[in-house]
Amino acid sequence: MSDLSSKDSSLDNLFRRDPRAEWIARNRLHPLHGEMLHAGSGEVRGPSGLLRKNPHVIGFIGPNGIKRIDRANVSSAAVGGKKRSGEAKEVQLPLHIVENPDFYIMVVADMVGGRLTGHDKDILGLAHQLVARRNGAVTLVCFGENKETQCDLAGVDRLIHLEGAEYEGFAPEARLTALQKIEAQYKPHHWLFPDSVHGGTDLACRLSARLGERLAAQAWQVNAEQTVCRGASASHDILRDTPRILTLMEECGDAIDETRHQVLPISLDSIEQVSPAVVDKGLIAVDSNAVPLAEAEFILSAGNGIHNWDQFHSTAAVLGATEGASRVAVDDGFMPRSRQVGASGTWVTARVYLAVGISGAIQHMQGIGQCDKVIAINTDAGCDMVKRADLAVIADSEEILAELTRLAQAYSSSKNQEEKSDAA
Repeated sequence: MSDLSSKDSSLDNLFRRDPRAEWIARNRLHPLHGEMLHAGSGEVRGPSGLLRKNPHVIGFIGPNGIKRIDRANVSSAAVGGKKRSGEAKEVQLPLHIVENPDFYIMVVADMVGGRLTGHDKDILGLAHQLVARRNGAVTLVCFGENKETQCDLAGVDRLIHLEGAEYEGFAPEARLTALQKIEAQYKPHHWLFPDSVHGGTDLACRLSARLGERLAAQAWQVNAEQTVCRGASASHDILRDTPRILTLMEECGDAIDETRHQVLPISLDSIEQVSPAVVDKGLIAVDSNAVPLAEAEFILSAGNGIHNWDQFHSTAAVLGATEGASRVAVDDGFMPRSRQVGASGTWVTARVYLAVGISGAIQHMQGIGQCDKVIAINTDAGCDMVKRADLAVIADSEEILAELTRLAQAYSSSKNQEEKSDAA
């Protein structure tokens, strides 16, 4: 009896192959191929019986959307679907703590639309390089509305959020007064600004003139001792000692992706109100199609999937979006050549790129590589544009555009009613 039980236990420990599961894992055209790979551990038995690893399924997607290697094997499971060590778990990044900072580095971000841009995150990464294992705190200074929900993952140790109507729109005098107050109270080691058209360069120049310090413009390689700046229309590099105030180019540093940060708000003494010399009356309505495609921030782009072109043009007008098109739509004569997006047309850097009926040829994907958010409306869930998109809607384009138009008109009418009631 004991011999039989021992034999049964030894049989239980034998590895049992699942030929069907192995065949599906090897056959990329099988409809269950993707499901089998996600259920597996990345280890399969080859035809020769050897254990092989599939590098495409080893690892997990972290909080920042970056794929990381699963060294602890916490998310593995057998090819046949049997779990080995539990389900995949979201990894909690280590918390970077700065208790009592000896100094501060101030990052005055553009915060376009109330959120950190990729440019802002690059500068936050550079700020941590300047801290260089010393007891310093990287402080984010932002004005107006703050919609950013992931400041902790972007590398913000301390936060100075200045709210109020006086900081909205173009308000250089009020913002400069606030920065002077921060300078007097915290005396930061460095002031870092984005070298951009969104106001960072202008504010940095004003602060530099007010403090009587020479800034470094178009800096792209920075350490605690020396800075390399672009000069002569980016044809020469200028080497100089690192000053306190810098305007930094994109990709000046690596964005933070390995740690979480505290994002502790710090107080600021009362700021004296100043009378602005220039009053911002808001944006003037302009024809969205008069904006050059390369400079547009919101693009509604049409492809071969658009059949109702009158609806497309009216939707772009209601949304206030600049019109773009794929090469197919241009070649068919529905859109002018100046509206073509892609490597063979115009490279765009829009904050929002809404692609309607575009499958996503490689030249088109190259042209939208620098867009911040890509939204795809398509009936083909497997097309390249849907895979690239941050948000995809699998539905008929005419129905979606009609609903977008209705919602935009409803929002516009409600906003006009609020303005009339406020005026009354």
